[in-house]
Order: sequence, then structure tokens, then C-alpha cells
Amino acid sequence: MIYLKSVLNVIDNSGAAMVECVNVLGKGNKTAGRVGDRIVVVVQSIRSAKLLAQTSAQNRVQRGDVRHAVIVRTKKEFQRQDGTVVRFDDNACVLINKQGEPIGTRIMGVVARELQQGYAKIVALAPKVV
Repeated sequence: MIYLKSVLNVIDNSGAAMVECVNVLGKGNKTAGRVGDRIVVVVQSIRSAKLLAQTSAQNRVQRGDVRHAVIVRTKKEFQRQDGTVVRFDDNACVLINKQGEPIGTRIMGVVARELQQGYAKIVALAPKVV
């Protein structure tokens, strides 16, 4: 469950390392975000320049930028329709643009299967889907 002021890891190569949630976008006055939800974040820290050699200059983010993101992993467990309970080691997200496409060109780490409905491009870039 991702709330206001929650800190998340960024698992793409957009340039951000850690972000802070400032708003959960969705239906009604939703206060908590789950896997697959879109959120508004502020970039708190960025990755070093040598790790970003493949990323183009227009896709890099700076500290303090306000961006949209989609939640791909949460520490809080959730139950799927088939009864399995899934929990990850950290809270993580992928930065996206206004159209819902990822800003980065690579994703490091696993993502949840629940992203297949709305964010197929993220699932395609991920090395493993759980």
C-alpha cells in the first residue's frame, strides 16, 4: 500500500533512483495505491551518470521533477483471484509519461503480473513477471 510521502525505488533507467509519492490517481478519493495504480511522484535522488550511458538526454530526470509513475511492486501482500498471496521485498515503480508509456528503455527487476492489462509495454521490457 502506497500512501502520501511513501518512498519508492525506481527500477528503470530514466535517471531517478528514489521517488516520493505525492498523490494516488484513480477513482474517487482513493488514499492508498496498489500494484498497477498510477501515482504522482517527486524525484528525491538520481543515479550516477555512468549508469545512464544508454539513456538519451531527453529522457533523463532531475532531482525535484514531478512525474507520473506506475506501482510495480509493494511490500504489502495482496491476494490474486486464484487465491495466491504475493508480496515483494520493496516498494518499486516505473516512471511513465502522460500517455502511460515508460520513460526509460530498460527495467531492472521483476514486476507483478497485474500490469499486463494496462501497461503491456512495461511487462514486455521486464526481465521477469511474477
